Amino acid sequence: MLIQFSVANFKTFKDKATLSLLASNYDKETRESENVMQIPEFSLRILKSAVVYGANASGKSKFMDAMVFMKNFVMRSSTDRLKGDPINVDPFRLADSENNPTEFEVLFLHNNEMYRYGFMVSRQAVLAEWLYHRPKTKEIEIFYREGQRFEFHVKRFAKGHTLAKQDLVRENALLLSVAAQFNDQLSSDVIDWFKKLKVISGLQEDRYQGFTMQKTEDAFLKKKILELLAVADLGIHDITLERFDPENLPADMPQSLKELIRKKISEENTEFISDILTTHRKYDADNNYVGDVKFSLDNDESSGTFKFFSLTGPVLDALEHGYPLFVDELDSKLHPNLVCKLTELFNSATSNPHNAQLIFNTHDTNLLSSGLFRRDQIWFTEKDRYGAATLYSLSDFKSEVRRTENFESNYIQGKYGAIPFLGDFSEPFTSQKKPDDKK
Repeated sequence: MLIQFSVANFKTFKDKATLSLLASNYDKETRESENVMQIPEFSLRILKSAVVYGANASGKSKFMDAMVFMKNFVMRSSTDRLKGDPINVDPFRLADSENNPTEFEVLFLHNNEMYRYGFMVSRQAVLAEWLYHRPKTKEIEIFYREGQRFEFHVKRFAKGHTLAKQDLVRENALLLSVAAQFNDQLSSDVIDWFKKLKVISGLQEDRYQGFTMQKTEDAFLKKKILELLAVADLGIHDITLERFDPENLPADMPQSLKELIRKKISEENTEFISDILTTHRKYDADNNYVGDVKFSLDNDESSGTFKFFSLTGPVLDALEHGYPLFVDELDSKLHPNLVCKLTELFNSATSNPHNAQLIFNTHDTNLLSSGLFRRDQIWFTEKDRYGAATLYSLSDFKSEVRRTENFESNYIQGKYGAIPFLGDFSEPFTSQKKPDDKK
């Protein structure tokens, strides 16, 4: 589970921005049993969910991008580039920090042990990298890297020591990634946590629709998906995957594509899904059930239905395996009540027994008055006049914000910041006419 994530000098974040999921004592009397995970081994209380608000272009999505970059670089830095290849990091460009390093650090629990891992990179090289491990009470430095100079806890990280000594770690690759390639157990454990971490876009649900489609092949998971669709009041009673028949492909399909599909089906035992069919009940004039009608998810259902169906796979997978799920623009196309219900799934001990976490950004202010969130779960992004974004929590206001206040009303009125400062929208329409306009 995620405890804390920090980023500095990345895209719109010039200075360090830190999202902490440590529960504050300030909110200890609010939804403690529902929204907080107790970790007695480390004397920690960790939040199950967090929501981020802010104006358009304030940094909400860019913070998600930071987590995506860190995950991808950890997973692929040792395999996706050769010696001398650039690192596709994007530092803050509106100040003289463009040539400064970009920093990432994450603190997390995995298999009942704590890890703190981070690195600093430029577009040319890894400038620093570090890993600390806390199996019980004491945090141990596993390694610290500065450029191509390394310090090791040789007993705990012998494989990393050997790789560095043999000069097998490139300047543009992470030692952690290289060590995992050589089957180092500690590095593999850290990589395993990053594998389980999921970051998805609420605006591009087609990217994980296939993942949800695969889940429907499992009878138990299909039942869970149908139950979620039912409680979402979408009128869907069943889902069927419609497969391409290699002998009955559309007449207007290019011949080369037909041949490719037939070859893959015959040689690789591959299936191609042409559509997802949703089943709805049909009634007569007296409202008696008379049969079923199948709709195309792509062509007949609403965009909100399409998105909610696509979301059910990642949501159920996170709840089943207990990993963090980041969703950019969760509320897009969804009714506010649906977003509330999805949040409740993660806050509930019944539906979330493995302590999964949901972190998302939204413009849906209804959530602020829903009573689902404590102050330490509500976060904001805001840009200053120089284009640099900051990230802060409602709990940072301390005694200025009582837990009984109307968070939604206060936020809309600008009490917490993180709202757009809008000009006079009528001005463009009241300005003088074009020079060539006739009076």
